[in-house]
Amino acid sequence: MPGADAPPPFQTVMTLHAADWAVLATYGLLLLGAGWWFSRRSAKDAKGYFLANQAMPVWAVAVSTLATAQSAATFVGVPEDAFGGNLTYISASIGGILAAVILAFTFIPAYYRLGVSTPYQLLETRFGPGAKIVTTSAYMIGRVFASGARIYVGAIPVALACFGDLSSTTLAITIAGFMVFAVLFTLRGGLESVIWTDVVQVGVYMGAALVSVALLWRAIPADTLAVLDALRSGGPEGTSKLTVLRLGLDSSAPLGIDFAAPFTLITACTGWVLLNLAAFGTDQDLTQRMLTCRNAREGARSVIASTLVGIPAVVIFSTIGLLLWVVCRRPDLMGGPIPQHLTGDAKGLLLRYALSSGTWGFAGLIIAGVLAAGPAGINASLNSMAGAFISDIYRPVLAPGKDERHYVSAGRWAVAAWGVVLGVFAVLCIWWQKHSGENIINFVLGVMGFAYAGLLATFLTALFTRRGSTASVISAMIVGFLVVLALQPNIWAWWTAQTQWTTAHLAAVKLASPWRLVIATMIAFCICVIPAGKAGSPA
Repeated sequence: MPGADAPPPFQTVMTLHAADWAVLATYGLLLLGAGWWFSRRSAKDAKGYFLANQAMPVWAVAVSTLATAQSAATFVGVPEDAFGGNLTYISASIGGILAAVILAFTFIPAYYRLGVSTPYQLLETRFGPGAKIVTTSAYMIGRVFASGARIYVGAIPVALACFGDLSSTTLAITIAGFMVFAVLFTLRGGLESVIWTDVVQVGVYMGAALVSVALLWRAIPADTLAVLDALRSGGPEGTSKLTVLRLGLDSSAPLGIDFAAPFTLITACTGWVLLNLAAFGTDQDLTQRMLTCRNAREGARSVIASTLVGIPAVVIFSTIGLLLWVVCRRPDLMGGPIPQHLTGDAKGLLLRYALSSGTWGFAGLIIAGVLAAGPAGINASLNSMAGAFISDIYRPVLAPGKDERHYVSAGRWAVAAWGVVLGVFAVLCIWWQKHSGENIINFVLGVMGFAYAGLLATFLTALFTRRGSTASVISAMIVGFLVVLALQPNIWAWWTAQTQWTTAHLAAVKLASPWRLVIATMIAFCICVIPAGKAGSPA
């Protein structure tokens, strides 16, 4: 039970100590060793560099997919969400499971049947080459948004540890360091190296999470029943922080639904299903991994396995947030006053606690965990963005007919170029998240909707209807982006204030990120299916 040993005294100077640097050095050597070992065989052609010759085992693909889907946003954002709220983020996993089943029986078999290296080549078969180019471009823009936001999140604890503050300058320097490391690490081995390194990275950041749970639990002197009683009434307005599932109904809200709540049973079965379909089925960053399996059956097993393994991972990170709330917000349970540096907002709070806890190497382990979660996602994004650009735009349009060595070389240059673009956008996210009014996890998930709405609408049209054309695909992509933009909290508030025919009731409506995706996807789908389309069956 908590409090078996007395917690160490808090330190007043929050700096990394020799033990922390030793942990970080060990992690660095592990990462360099893994990178060298798994990149010994340089890829000879584009298929080897971007698809690992479609010879990867299911379990490795599942773990790598988990690493890419979660990233530093999970390590930092999920504990923050549980700290300030409850466990309802876990309920979003229902949407992931439903989406994985749909993907396993529709999207993935279609990709293997057509022998594509990116999902956007399916759209070329269905609508023509123009549809492939526009959706590939939309994916790359959307991936800049999503990965850039994650890089910014991963920079928060590292900047705090290295510089002692979270100013825009220190965050920008940290982001630059992230990108230089990620580009150099991704250049040589291709996707096979990235997948195997992801397996190592997942072991590091999940190990850091489990150690964090153990140390936070040990630091609480109160007994288990007292901790559980505190959690049952410690949520917003005295609600329980142990709540996992909320229905999402509100009789006082429009249509009787609480549209401001992001994690409910209703959003799990709507918005989070769509988000997972888009992420795993239309986003090259994740789809590329499933295409490295030997066949469609193994690709389907990998996405289901990744989704199921991700649930206990989310539970662990949520538990960190709950325990951190007890340690930093309940002096009555801790047996004394909470230090001043632990009474601020939740951003970087776990690291601030680790730095001052006096526990050997704890802060170094937290930073290693964030780095393991962060670069894993960055490496994957760089490889997938370069792969989509080379396969769908550079090879067929800009430089057809070259030998394989040329395309591998061009792919490496594309990795470097996308590294610069991602870094610049991550710096912009410093300002964006500050003014969005959303916590980290909701900010990151909401940013994904900009490209996902149009992409998902297009793929649903291609796979389940006989309608659509290149023009309607382009229109759907544009409309999906604009609808998500119009529904952003600040823009929605400004727009409803400027529009005289809107009622005060409508202006007061706040749409959580899953609802923004639902609305934008529905509108984009209606646009995409307008033309009759070509004769024949769905893709």
